[in-house]
Order: sequence, then structure tokens, then C-alpha cells
Amino acid sequence: MRPIQVFAALADPTRLDLFERLAATGPATATELARTVSVSRQAVAKHLTILDEVGLVERAPAGRVVGWVASVGDEWDSRLDRLRRAVDAT
Repeated sequence: MRPIQVFAALADPTRLDLFERLAATGPATATELARTVSVSRQAVAKHLTILDEVGLVERAPAGRVVGWVASVGDEWDSRLDRLRRAVDAT
């Protein structure tokens, strides 16, 4: 996915809010997320579809949203640790 599509998806305040909630708290259903925002469950589901299309979240068959953030977070932790070691070594 191109970065411009990711940024375009996150430009919507509701999608950004949903993405941040998932990143902070982990997997949730559209119903659970709808309780935390001011839009319907159907609207949340549509926003999640867009986030899924750009690769920011993954939909699980059981109706749960699994954050792409966990795997990316692990990758970034590893990269930051390598960078920290490189900077400390200089």
C-alpha cells in the first residue's frame, strides 16, 4: 500500500480515533468500538473496512479487529534498539 493511501485513511478524525484506540487497547469488535465514539456500529464497520484496505488493521473471522500495530510495534522496537546501540557505540 502506498503511504499516501495510509495518510488519507488516517486523515479522517473518526478513523484516526479508532486506529489510536485499537493501538492502545488491542483487538475490539465494531460494536465495542461504537460504544466509545459518536457514530453507529455500521459507521465504525465502514471505517474499519477502510483501515483494513490500507493495511492498518486486520479483520478476524470472529468479527474481532486485530491491530496490525502489534507486529509493526515489535519491528519498530527492534529497529529502535539497534539504533540506540549504534548511537551508544559512537
